[in-house]
Amino acid sequence: MDKPLTTVAWRDPHKYAWPLALLVPTLPFTGFAVWHATGGAAWAWWITPVAVFGLVPVLDMVRGDDRTNPPEEIAERLQQIPYYRWLTYLYLPAQYAALVLCCGVWAHGGLGVVAMAGLVLTVGIVNGIAINTAHELGHKREAAERWLSKIALAPTGYGHFYVEHNRGHHVRVATPEDPASARIGESFWEFWPRTVLGSLRSAWRLETRRFRIRSRSPWTWHNHILNAWAMTAVLAACLVAAFGPRTIPFLILQGVVGFSLLEAVNYLEHYGLARQRTTAARYEKVTARHSWNSDRVVTNIFLFQLQRHSDHHANPLRRYQALRSFDESPQLPAGYATMVVAALVTPLWRRVMDPRVLAHYAGDLSLANVHPRAAARLRERYPKRAPRSEGGHVPDERVPGRADQPAGDPVDAQAPHL
Repeated sequence: MDKPLTTVAWRDPHKYAWPLALLVPTLPFTGFAVWHATGGAAWAWWITPVAVFGLVPVLDMVRGDDRTNPPEEIAERLQQIPYYRWLTYLYLPAQYAALVLCCGVWAHGGLGVVAMAGLVLTVGIVNGIAINTAHELGHKREAAERWLSKIALAPTGYGHFYVEHNRGHHVRVATPEDPASARIGESFWEFWPRTVLGSLRSAWRLETRRFRIRSRSPWTWHNHILNAWAMTAVLAACLVAAFGPRTIPFLILQGVVGFSLLEAVNYLEHYGLARQRTTAARYEKVTARHSWNSDRVVTNIFLFQLQRHSDHHANPLRRYQALRSFDESPQLPAGYATMVVAALVTPLWRRVMDPRVLAHYAGDLSLANVHPRAAARLRERYPKRAPRSEGGHVPDERVPGRADQPAGDPVDAQAPHL
């Protein structure tokens, strides 16, 4: 007789490590305490950037990988445990408290250029990582979690991500049509304006079409972009009223840092990976081979397992504690915290990642998502081609457990009713 699901013996090896994800929004308070104790040392405001992009990569190297997956028999029950979702909820009050604290420091004045730059980076990193929390919450069906997602997005002014990510990126991922999928040969600095502007245009097009096919005006509170932007406006107005107009440039700068951090992560998640056209002239289904992954434990804890990105794209509603690592997923050489820094240094990034993209496609550059302006240079550098299927097509077959979405502009995909 089969064992009931409740008797499956498995314990989450990281259950009591997940609260460490809440350390990030507390780092500004550490910086403030050191800054105050040292009589205003500028370096105190660089504790957060150094911790996130210096200490975490080192800890990743020391701790290494963990490819442990929860048994599928208990996945549904695991996702129902309130403990895990409350950890994502608790990020938000700490995020907002850090923002208020740092606005007060900025408004007080007396900071030098080095301290001001550190303060901007500190808050921008906290609010940028908050977009990852918003990402986890925004995929869920519960209305409260969707609203919390928008609240987490408000400090960066990136509320349209709520629409574009769910209904745009997840449909067009790993295709040339997706502004959030980077192409091999495209530097982060080229990708940044394409994804920032392209994602904004796509989000507005998707959301307005959702209303117009019902013959309704998009200029309503029910428009997800407009109500998310309204949250940003109200938040900014409250902070300016409390701390004065000198906080306006601070709010703008930290917002740019925050959403740029998101786009740096977007850049590395699908770099050069491409879904092929099927014999039916559609894009193949999204599989584990269309996202870069990492099983580095420390970054996975701090990012609620965002690095298990293939399973996330296959199962967007699956909660972070139940995400799986797949053998067929392409692996990054390091965790996201390390790779974000590498992405900012174009020669280093290309040296590390371009050969990996080519290896993923057995040397056939034509199978990759190639940046048009870099195509000639890449063909010259990587001339070797491996055999490919006739016409470059792949069979139009269903892949079990994978997303089945054509590239396009679906209006209602993962969208709640009006």
